[in-house]
Amino acid sequence: MDSNYKPYDHIASASRIRGILNQADINYSEEDSLPDRARLTYSNGFYAYCSALFVDIRGSSQLPSKYRRPTLARLYRAYVSEVVAIMNSDPFCREVNIVGDGAWAVYNTPKQRDINDVFHIAYTINSMIQVLNYELRRRGIDAISVGLGMSYGRALMIKAGYNGSGLHDVVYMGDVVNHSAKLAAHGNKTYADDPLMVSEVFYENLTDKNKSLLHWSRQRQCWSGNVVNSEMEAWYKENCS
Repeated sequence: MDSNYKPYDHIASASRIRGILNQADINYSEEDSLPDRARLTYSNGFYAYCSALFVDIRGSSQLPSKYRRPTLARLYRAYVSEVVAIMNSDPFCREVNIVGDGAWAVYNTPKQRDINDVFHIAYTINSMIQVLNYELRRRGIDAISVGLGMSYGRALMIKAGYNGSGLHDVVYMGDVVNHSAKLAAHGNKTYADDPLMVSEVFYENLTDKNKSLLHWSRQRQCWSGNVVNSEMEAWYKENCS
């Protein structure tokens, strides 16, 4: 949200607080899939099942001590640019957010094939990281590693912000986004961890072929794997070696 200055009025603030807290629960309805953002107001909300994908760089706090800020800026721009491009390439992507060196997306996945599409997005990002690392090494920059977490569950979708100011955003409340972030934090955390971490419910909705690409991680209590996009892998071997 881009800021736009307005003086704070504590009396108006108290009135807004009372108005928000007095809203009726009946304004929060169950939906078969994530509704259009245009249906949201400051007094309603929608419950719906969806999938979340979270991507996070490992060891990013150490990067500022190794590289100058312009170098870090180029690294982050390249990383964020392509992660967002891949996340946004699915027609059922409803939200993309950047949080520090992490990025997450929410997908409308009412059917099993939609959940499998999110899995495809995740391993495509995993393949892109290989290409990014090749380009980084060519420029004397160490390769990065990322964790990718995927989860499926019920979320409450609301519009939150300062009513009348134009400052607002859509917020997804529920375990689905938090769980994907926690799973991503496990990805590539140690030498024994694969980059892709998948919740049990998400896994159960994958095709048999996609399930076969993952294995159960007793340590992380989820399904994991190092899955790549076969087309991108072939291109990488031909052009980045």
